[in-house]
Amino acid sequence: MKNSLYIIAIIFCVLIGCTSTKSAVVTKEKPTGTKNDTVRIVNEELEYEVIIIDPGFSSWLVSTALPRNYYSQSYLENKNRLWISEWNSRVAQPFRYNPNLYEMTINYDPTINYGYEVNYLIYNYLVYFQNTYRQKLFGHVPLR
Repeated sequence: MKNSLYIIAIIFCVLIGCTSTKSAVVTKEKPTGTKNDTVRIVNEELEYEVIIIDPGFSSWLVSTALPRNYYSQSYLENKNRLWISEWNSRVAQPFRYNPNLYEMTINYDPTINYGYEVNYLIYNYLVYFQNTYRQKLFGHVPLR
């Protein structure tokens, strides 16, 4: 069964069920007729897929994000776990937090090894999100 991981505009939805590390392929697509950037990650066996669509994220990733392997995978996983936990808390409080920013929960299982590339892109999307929309999910957020 093909499982998916989607980050759409400001909607960030994760649907992952793979249990092993797979190498990932990253492609960049430009949807026709839109101004959105699209970053897509797929593992070789197509057990999961990550799609990030947010205006400016792709160019921010190339121009501003720190290079791959700057952070360890465990660092990225820890930050993602904390930030996603706070994200999900905000989804559950639509009267306190903007429901246009926090529309859907993220099903991120810290016991699953998603691999470096998936964690790298989720981490950088969350840095981009926090800096672009002036949100602070938890702890230190790198200013870039």
